[in-house]
Amino acid sequence: MGLTLGRWWTTPREHMENRCKICGETKPFITEALGVCVDCIREASSKSMAYVSEGHRTSRSIHGLPISPPRTEGGVQCNLCANQCMMGEGEKGFCGVRWNDGRLQSLSTSDSGLLHAYLDPHVTNCCGAWFCPGGTGAGYPEFCYSSNTERGYQNLSVFFYGCNFNCLYCQNSSHKDLNAGTRMTVDEFAGIVAGNPRVSCICFFGGSPEPQLPFAINASKKAIEACKERILRICFEWNGCGDTGLVKEAAQLSLSSGGNIKFDLKCFTPSLSMALSGVKNERAYANFRTIGEEFFPLRPGLPVLTATTLMVSGYVDSHEVDRIAEFIGEINPSIPYSLLVFHPDYRMMDLPITPVSQAVDCYNAAARHLENVNVGNLHSIGVRNMNEFKALARKAA
Repeated sequence: MGLTLGRWWTTPREHMENRCKICGETKPFITEALGVCVDCIREASSKSMAYVSEGHRTSRSIHGLPISPPRTEGGVQCNLCANQCMMGEGEKGFCGVRWNDGRLQSLSTSDSGLLHAYLDPHVTNCCGAWFCPGGTGAGYPEFCYSSNTERGYQNLSVFFYGCNFNCLYCQNSSHKDLNAGTRMTVDEFAGIVAGNPRVSCICFFGGSPEPQLPFAINASKKAIEACKERILRICFEWNGCGDTGLVKEAAQLSLSSGGNIKFDLKCFTPSLSMALSGVKNERAYANFRTIGEEFFPLRPGLPVLTATTLMVSGYVDSHEVDRIAEFIGEINPSIPYSLLVFHPDYRMMDLPITPVSQAVDCYNAAARHLENVNVGNLHSIGVRNMNEFKALARKAA
């Protein structure tokens, strides 16, 4: 299907416009979940942040989760992520995984986790498949069974319940149903991996792994120990706002096993992070820099670090991508960066798929700073492959 840059590629409506509740302007696109345009959100006025807070209040109350990270004086503190929840007796942490009943309790510990695990044949839909060993054969024979795509082998996908973010466009929002997860010990987990010689990598995602990082790290070590004679790559997909010590421990596992860590750098502007995800994201950038400076140079030919950004229609635009890519480029311009086409989900069902023009603008912004930029989910906008997309981008540049 041929596309022209001047067209908004939208679904389910051909075109949508809403009036911003602050500036009063009618713009494409303003989600009803916030009611505020991206320009007013970036201004971070008390009025715009009030609409943001209300949008998250509605979302969180449905699931019985706290509206914001608790800050009860004298409460029990959790240090697993940047939220630093201080829970009074009877209060839950922001992720819902931990709570205070007189002492700190958790649905996940270093010995057991709350998850759903399933097998995903290579080539998987992993965001790193365009450069990783499983998708390309990179790192053969040390980290891969084939010099090409690792067909015939599988990724053990580990979906964690609970998350330290509250993304209004979350495409895995089932993580909020904590009753749906399966409790699994690290020994049970290692046994599953050891019992299937076709598992060549493990990917922890969710939700996001941060609230369950102690389990993920311990389970990874147990699995590696149980599979000494095998290739077993350890990968993480997260928002990046975990405890820095645990993040570095996870990075070491990925580095030594041939895996990689994917940061979902959702946006750059702090107030937009509050709007889209309900919390601040400064820790993500600090942790990304730590891994980029300390770990990426140790294995430059097979990247241990990558980033993605979902191009949320009308919100995560070329301004945000330009700042993110500039940040990554300052660390190392060869770090892979993937832009992902958005599709409507969760509380933002009224937004369309990323317009082609927005995707092209974002790609060109990223390419000004970085050497390895990819665009995922191109089929969603009717583009067959990256070569076709790059042609569109060159035409628009």
